[in-house]
Amino acid sequence: MISSDSIEINLDSVSEGLRLWIDARQPKTLFDASDSASENNEANIQLVEGCFYDYQINSEDYLLADPFDNIVQAHKRRPNLGTIAPNIYVGTLELPLIQNETGEKMADIYLEVQSVKSGYRDDYRDMLAMITEKCTDLLLHANSPVSHRFEIDFNQDSKTLYQRFAFVKSVIGTDEFAEAVHRIVSMPVTKWADISETRDIRNVRRFSNSNIRQILSTGNRTVLPENHYLKGFGIKTLPERITTVRKTDSVDTPENRFIKYALETFLKFCTDINSIAKAKNHKKLYQESYLLIQELEGQLHHTVFRDISSPNTLKLNSPVLQRKEGYREVLRVWLLFDLAAKLIWKGGEDVYGAGKKDIATLYEYWLFFKLLELLEDIVSIEPKDISDLIEPTDDGLSLRIKQGTSTLLQGIYDSGSRKINIRYTYNRSFSGKRNYPDAGSWTTALRPDYTLSFWPVGISEAEAERQELIVHVHFDAKYKVANLWDYLNPDTEGKLDQEKNENRKGVYKNADLLKMHAYKDAIRRTAGAYVLYPGDKPLTKRGFHEIIPGLGAFPVRPMKTDSGIGELKAFILEIMDHFINRASQREKTAFRTFDIHKDPPESDSEIREALPEAYHSNRSLIPDETFVLVGYYHSKEQYTWIAINKLYNFRMGSGSGSLILDRETVGSRYLLLHTAGDKQSGDLWRIVSKGPKVFSKEDMIKTGYPDPSQDHYLLIRLERVSDPEFQGVSWDFKKLANYSPGRASAFPFSCSLAELMRHKIR
Repeated sequence: MISSDSIEINLDSVSEGLRLWIDARQPKTLFDASDSASENNEANIQLVEGCFYDYQINSEDYLLADPFDNIVQAHKRRPNLGTIAPNIYVGTLELPLIQNETGEKMADIYLEVQSVKSGYRDDYRDMLAMITEKCTDLLLHANSPVSHRFEIDFNQDSKTLYQRFAFVKSVIGTDEFAEAVHRIVSMPVTKWADISETRDIRNVRRFSNSNIRQILSTGNRTVLPENHYLKGFGIKTLPERITTVRKTDSVDTPENRFIKYALETFLKFCTDINSIAKAKNHKKLYQESYLLIQELEGQLHHTVFRDISSPNTLKLNSPVLQRKEGYREVLRVWLLFDLAAKLIWKGGEDVYGAGKKDIATLYEYWLFFKLLELLEDIVSIEPKDISDLIEPTDDGLSLRIKQGTSTLLQGIYDSGSRKINIRYTYNRSFSGKRNYPDAGSWTTALRPDYTLSFWPVGISEAEAERQELIVHVHFDAKYKVANLWDYLNPDTEGKLDQEKNENRKGVYKNADLLKMHAYKDAIRRTAGAYVLYPGDKPLTKRGFHEIIPGLGAFPVRPMKTDSGIGELKAFILEIMDHFINRASQREKTAFRTFDIHKDPPESDSEIREALPEAYHSNRSLIPDETFVLVGYYHSKEQYTWIAINKLYNFRMGSGSGSLILDRETVGSRYLLLHTAGDKQSGDLWRIVSKGPKVFSKEDMIKTGYPDPSQDHYLLIRLERVSDPEFQGVSWDFKKLANYSPGRASAFPFSCSLAELMRHKIR
């Protein structure tokens, strides 16, 4: 493959001297692949997805037509030149060459669009094989037959022709299949067989009972000599030739008949596809099927298959087919083929067509099955849920997984101490039309590729949404991501300025990362959003201290080995382990979110009065959750004792006026003092003790308390409030909800700071 900045295409077959030039805007994005294109059934001239190319035809009588999606962008005044922009298209690009005046198509210009990933050819084949295998495995999951009739309908729907062939090619066009056939023809299974043949009686070494009978009854006989010893037994003549049976090794076994039939079945399918492709002028499909036909014919021409007859039925429980090397691989491929030849994939139209390889979309579908496979190892997914992915249709079998359709699979993770529901959805839409606390987005509708939802067993999903008990983790497939780390690493001021300028022009290179932020911030109860891409560097950014909430990326490569799925599995297992921890910070945050937002704020709950700022020691100063004790002192002597000792006492016991130790009282941060005759009070103290202490009557006397009448008291330690916001302020404590008039006015009670501030006088 030779890199070039400009390539000239000879169009003499259309018109003498007609030329098309293609120029690359970026170096090393335009190639002449004449040396390797044919073996991969690709066009010689190769472009790179996501790049731009200028083209020009040296005659204004001709122009290039746009095949779809604005790939060809012709100049407005000079239609013989313009831009080729393949965008995310991968595969063979067929550009019609049109005669300008008549509009007649004169020729097709074939260009191959490479993926930005160097191994995209293998990626495509491996992903397609895996999807085919998963689809057929799901169909065979319910029950596996012991015997199977050899009846396959090869009538193909032209709309799904290429995807059917692509599925079949992915299972029979592999090196593994070719190696399996080679093992069989090198060491085929044999059996002893009887071969009947007519031989000269003089050459027969051992006589069987059948031979003895022939000696007496077979015609074409010869008279024995007079002195022959057999005449003594009454035998005067012998036949010249008799029929004998000998043992020999035979390859005509039921297993070998199946192998031959399987190859012939594959060949017939490819031949049918080739004929239809030729009739429909589908050049790409014609060439691909022709190459596979040649390979299958070469395998069937082996001498082993000459003496093998055709089977009527196949016993799938044959030990040879199930266990012997080579045979078991062909059996597996045949089972896949038998279904893949009829498989119609809803969503396949997004991937196949006219040689198209939409590898980005295929990667998205492939990841669906990889994640499904991963979850099957972790949780108990009910078989009926998995089988619901496949449904029979009038024209074959359809895989019910399609863009824009939410596919649900649900299982249970049982840790022993807690059971968690796990729901796996594909392309689930989170509507922006539903209000809190319902599920959805609080801005616009969003649709991640894959969503894992976790909530406790025994609670409905809707109720878990309302009570902040559910957590969503989203994943997006990004096959094209190559420079993700450029946006996850710290940026310099220069890069930020460049990004800002590009954004003004409508260019958003970090759109994939921004989309993860959009999922996490817009979709309610989302704890994480991650990119899945075929790279090699994982990255996770934790929002705080725990594994979720977070953002990041995981490399998952479409390879049979070293796919990277293990790191993603470890991450999901870590999330599951996180859910077992009932004391996690996320659990606390979820409860606080629910507790705060479960009810809309009351119209009279606003506090606009001056309060100390909530920082340092006042960091937890939330007016609704900060409580004030309102206490009574009965004399100047008691107040003097309070001021000197910075203590305040409450009665103990069950009598009237005793302190009730509820949460608000114990957790109070302020004390507002008042006495008889007060209509308002500004005597506010800060409670500095962690809780009340018990003092005996003797202890009280030692502190100088005047005339203690109770055996025991509860005491709290105080200090003067120094916050300027509380200086010179009084409150009408008699309007507080818990205040009781009369004798009960001396009883201590609590209120919130918010309620107290609403009754501020000055």
